[in-house]
Amino acid sequence: MRANKWIVGLCFFGVLIGLGLKAQAQQPQNVVFILSDDHRYDYMGFHPDSPDFLETPSMDRMAKEGVHLANAFVTTSLCSPSRASILTGQYAYRHGAVDNANPIKPGTTFFPQQLQEEGYQTAFFGKWHIGEAHDKPKPGFDRWVSFRGQGVYYNPTLNIDGERQQAEGYITDLLTDYTLDWLDNREGDQPFFVYLSHKAVHAEFEPAERHEGTYADADLSMPQSMKNIEQNYQGKPDWVREQRYSWHGVDYMYHNRDDHPQSLEEIITRYSESLMAVDESIGRVLDYLEEQGLAENTLVVYMGDNGFMLGEHGLIDKRQAYEESMRVPMLAWAPRYIEAGTTINENVLNIDIASTILDLADGAMPNDHTVDGRSFLPLLGGEEISDWRTSFVYQYFWEHAFPHTPTTYAIRGDRYKYIYYHGVWDKNELYDLKNDPREMHNLIDVPAQQERVQQMRNELFDALEADGATDVMFRRPSNYQADEKLIHE
Repeated sequence: MRANKWIVGLCFFGVLIGLGLKAQAQQPQNVVFILSDDHRYDYMGFHPDSPDFLETPSMDRMAKEGVHLANAFVTTSLCSPSRASILTGQYAYRHGAVDNANPIKPGTTFFPQQLQEEGYQTAFFGKWHIGEAHDKPKPGFDRWVSFRGQGVYYNPTLNIDGERQQAEGYITDLLTDYTLDWLDNREGDQPFFVYLSHKAVHAEFEPAERHEGTYADADLSMPQSMKNIEQNYQGKPDWVREQRYSWHGVDYMYHNRDDHPQSLEEIITRYSESLMAVDESIGRVLDYLEEQGLAENTLVVYMGDNGFMLGEHGLIDKRQAYEESMRVPMLAWAPRYIEAGTTINENVLNIDIASTILDLADGAMPNDHTVDGRSFLPLLGGEEISDWRTSFVYQYFWEHAFPHTPTTYAIRGDRYKYIYYHGVWDKNELYDLKNDPREMHNLIDVPAQQERVQQMRNELFDALEADGATDVMFRRPSNYQADEKLIHE
């Protein structure tokens, strides 16, 4: 009898331990989503491919105390399409903001609207830039602080809940100030969602005064695909080499305009210095949450809206389906929920953000709103998802303002990437990302790869045609002439 009591007691004790562990892995309610502009995936100090000189202590902290989503990508490497995809969970062809000029389709739902339906307090701080230059408040946010178009780094005019005000200071610092002030003064005990959307590190790369010159003496190394010109361009489409001598190429970058960097070395230096304030912003948010006792009930997600070429293949900027363009940094931090220092290797996309945050809030998009992404919240909690994607489709649509990059469709698998160019009489591309991670050897004409080329091409177009993604029509941009200076780049 005594032995039976001991067994029962041991089982009960085990249940208590299990409950304690479950409480320890408590799912957070609040969310802070931090977005930067043009931050490429490997420009974080802890990343194995990061430049030796680069220091990002707050991003390093997020990776050490949280999780690094090592294979995060965008479905279109351009500001407006990517930002719209984050807010809607949809591909660009579906939400309509296919470039930086075309607006999102009227009536499209943004996921913060659904968070409000679930009782969340919501706030937006920063760069909106979705298919238009306007700064007026958008649906889904109780608090609104934004600016027109690309904005400026210093002394911006801000739209605060519908009223324009002149501000003094550096934009990254100001947006963080507004964010923490709202968190500090919000009323009630409702869960909150904060969208902190930085202008940095977009060109023309203007670092905070305190960071000017930090990397002036840094030892910069240029990418092999830029230096080995003949080796890199052998087998590449003609447009890639020709773009080297254009607005987005290393040999005529920004057409040598005085208000833009004059060399690739200057771009890399000022880009890296502009990133420092973003890193500080992340640190301020994490510190605030800990100081206010909010850390254990808050998920913080950091990502970039697209990548950025820094000389690879002789190119700068984004848009292309190359890794440095379509791949982005993504970190998540949630004490007691995310196991510290972990890495997620599954392919996670910008179209997954909406589903993930709504999953956390027990919300969903309306039934008539098609969602292309899916929640990766279980991955953050340490679970496995057996049917997670092993490949995905990428798309970029030709722009009137920057005609030197053709419409691009690609399918990226865990090892191979197939790129198809529409509207140009040129060569497509196939890369073995395991043996050629820098994408210097195009395998498209290799006899042994022809079966794979055909298979991936069919897979790409099967996916596009199944969802009507090839039906995007060439159309007049919305108020293009009026917005041209604000929407360029």
